[in-house]
Amino acid sequence: MLFPLTRDNKVDEEHSLRQGRERMTEKFALTIVGSGIVGLATALEAVQRYPHLKLLILEKEDRLAAHQTGHNSGVIHSGIYYKPGSLKAQTCVSGATALTAFCEQHGIPYERCGKVVVATAAEELPRLEELFRRGTANGVAGLEMIGPERLREIEPYATGIKALHVPTTGIIDFSRVAQTYARLVQEHGGEIKTSHSVQKIVHTDGGLVLETSRGAVHSKFLINCAGLFSDRLARMAGANPDLQIVPFRGEYYTIAPQRRSLVKNLIYPVPDPALPFLGVHFTRTIDGLVEAGPNAVLAFAREGYHKTDLDLHDLRETLTFPGFWTMAGKYWQTGIGEMYRSLSKRAFLKALQRLLPQLALEDLQPGGSGVRAQAIATSGALVDDFMISVTTNALHVLNAPSPGATASLAIGRVIVEKAQQAFSL
Repeated sequence: MLFPLTRDNKVDEEHSLRQGRERMTEKFALTIVGSGIVGLATALEAVQRYPHLKLLILEKEDRLAAHQTGHNSGVIHSGIYYKPGSLKAQTCVSGATALTAFCEQHGIPYERCGKVVVATAAEELPRLEELFRRGTANGVAGLEMIGPERLREIEPYATGIKALHVPTTGIIDFSRVAQTYARLVQEHGGEIKTSHSVQKIVHTDGGLVLETSRGAVHSKFLINCAGLFSDRLARMAGANPDLQIVPFRGEYYTIAPQRRSLVKNLIYPVPDPALPFLGVHFTRTIDGLVEAGPNAVLAFAREGYHKTDLDLHDLRETLTFPGFWTMAGKYWQTGIGEMYRSLSKRAFLKALQRLLPQLALEDLQPGGSGVRAQAIATSGALVDDFMISVTTNALHVLNAPSPGATASLAIGRVIVEKAQQAFSL
């Protein structure tokens, strides 16, 4: 006999379907989305602190550390740039110490080679003094204000009227660090799934169901370390962050092998304090290259590593975001200059020659590029500090650009402590 489907029948059927779906999904106590260096460091802290925690990392790419970590310039930052008391300031110095200790323990090459921040004009001197003040307040060791003679001893070909010597700055391969974090996470029982793009998040009585491109995962709690897509994932989880990620591409040249002797270690300009970018500079890498750059131009795709890369959805999202236009209205002259340097090798060279006058056009060879996930508030403010927010059963890392890699172990500790407070892991 057939019975009519009553409201109670419908509720029972929906309940049974939900239970069946949850039985079919894999279940974890904590899922971290994103296998960049911050996500991996957070996972490592979690599995070490809570050995019995069933943890999963989901990564949409077929490999780990594919984006910001894999395109990092490889600088171990010292902590001179960040406002004292900020989360960046708190985690950079301690994170750098933890990072180098980790590298020594696991045999990862790094070098504390030091850098100089060079003032080339009198109007830059107050900003240089401010860097010295900030670095001292943040506990950066060995800072020294130097004149042209001492600058030539450290960097014989650099030119400036005054400089800040920062001996604790270093160089490293952050991709290798990330791979080591991942191996240790797995050795502690954590699981990593690549090629799993999160497409939908459903709240349930028992936590969250993350519907991915390769099946569903049930997790009691979520930590969002999705980098370039962290704002989208937050909204997918029901959050309403008052910001948006806007991608900026940084383009590099490399110095021709026969001219690498022009740069001994790292040479930086005095940055504009209103912007989170450090200006074009020279960086010796751990594998022996010398990079020059980056500039900072708007990318037309969140993963737009080339000038021709275009994602209409990403671009539409940027151009319809009010905060972008407010920011652009404030910094349009800077933006035009960056775009001009992107299109003109001679303009790029001219910016570099302020620090290294002997550099010639033929010394610059095409290099790589990276994309920075820059959070911009709806008000148009460039979000400078690390930003972490908590919603129901989820924690979102919404802004973790440089010095995120340097500070990764310290940031991971902060994230797990916040998760413990919010979720009682």
